[in-house]
Amino acid sequence: MNEIHRKFKYIFDGDYRYGGLARLDSHLIDGPFEVEGLRIVPVPVLHGNLPILGFRIDGVAYLTDVSEIPESSYSLLQGLEVLILDALRPRPHPTHLSVEQALNVMERLKVRRGYCTHIAHDLGHEETNARLPAHVRLAYDGLQLEV
Repeated sequence: MNEIHRKFKYIFDGDYRYGGLARLDSHLIDGPFEVEGLRIVPVPVLHGNLPILGFRIDGVAYLTDVSEIPESSYSLLQGLEVLILDALRPRPHPTHLSVEQALNVMERLKVRRGYCTHIAHDLGHEETNARLPAHVRLAYDGLQLEV
């Protein structure tokens, strides 16, 4: 947290000379929390060797910048209706899931709908969607989900 405050001091100290910046207050996430009546459950995942968090809200989980889901986190992801998951490209990457790895996670969790996000330019949208299972699609800018 100290490093984030040091690197991005201008968004925490109210110095608005850059214009249009939101004022942020940092909060340590150390367990489930509520925002406007919604219970949000942090899901520990890995981005390479770096431990980060994804989030679950009811039957939806959002996990991006993920290269691995620790075994202990799978219990937090049971019974999902929708999983939005990192799937960078067809070939492996040290800090992101490949499409095949993402599909394996979705299959293991038996999600009803899956959306691949954080995708690279080398995934042709229509061509990739044509190869994916019917309940999995590539996400896109402006996508809205009703859950």
